[in-house]
Amino acid sequence: MLRVRSTATTRFEGRGRWAMSFRPYESHVKFGCVLSGSFLLQMDGAAEAVRLEAGDFYLLLNGAPFTTFATAADLRGPRHSGSEIYRSHRGSDGVVRFTGRDGPASRAGAVPHVALASARFVFEGEATELLLRHLPPMLHLRADAAAVRPLAGLLQLLRLELEAPHAGGALARTHLGGLLLIQMLRAHLAEADRPRGWLHALADPRISAALAAAHADIARPWTLDELAGQAHMSRTAFAVRFKALVGMTALDYLTHWRMAVARDALRRGDENIARIAERVGYQSETAFSAAFKRSTGDSPGRYRTRQQPAA
Repeated sequence: MLRVRSTATTRFEGRGRWAMSFRPYESHVKFGCVLSGSFLLQMDGAAEAVRLEAGDFYLLLNGAPFTTFATAADLRGPRHSGSEIYRSHRGSDGVVRFTGRDGPASRAGAVPHVALASARFVFEGEATELLLRHLPPMLHLRADAAAVRPLAGLLQLLRLELEAPHAGGALARTHLGGLLLIQMLRAHLAEADRPRGWLHALADPRISAALAAAHADIARPWTLDELAGQAHMSRTAFAVRFKALVGMTALDYLTHWRMAVARDALRRGDENIARIAERVGYQSETAFSAAFKRSTGDSPGRYRTRQQPAA
């Protein structure tokens, strides 16, 4: 239900002083890791910029504009279009090399320098909104965090792929980027002080047991008592904890998930509507169609007609 497409893994090398602004972007997630040096990143509307050091990882999750700075002294200086710089300074090897003010002419040791690897992830599938709803706009993992250790080996492999061309390099970078994304989300779960949301619910041993059972057999007419039994919790305790983590009641979530599975099936294939209705737990096509229209505003047939060309 959640398909990740990784695109445009890039190595950036910056020298001198600069500030680059990036407009809102369509991809759902931007990933980056600092290979050497340091720089600052400030999300649009954030009170302060975040300093990113060598070995740090970050995820930008809501598509909001942001600005990167070579040094704190550049926070109030002129800003260039980051997209234009990346387009105009990309070499034949795919590396973006940019020298700002006070670049190579500065004395040794005084010129800020940073190298970073970045990638964009476009999510496809009906689970995207559930995944991103409760995540903060930016995740930042420092190099000295315990959760970063599993990322170190992946970072070294990505560094090697970006430093020189290799056979199958594009495919390798895509899969490495996907693995880095998974590890970043795992690290966020491990370090989050106040877990909340669907992703956190999947990491909760009791709630995830109920979710796994419901996902494995969504056609079953689940009751709240049965789902609580899967979690080995009382009905009341389960209901309270589920809503606190996921943001909706367990039965509302089940309906939401059934509609998500149905939308995915209608968008991606030609399976009979009656069969889809049966597969997601409705005894008749009429009952399914009524529930689907309440959820989407369209009948299943009309939804398929409208969505399949885009898919």
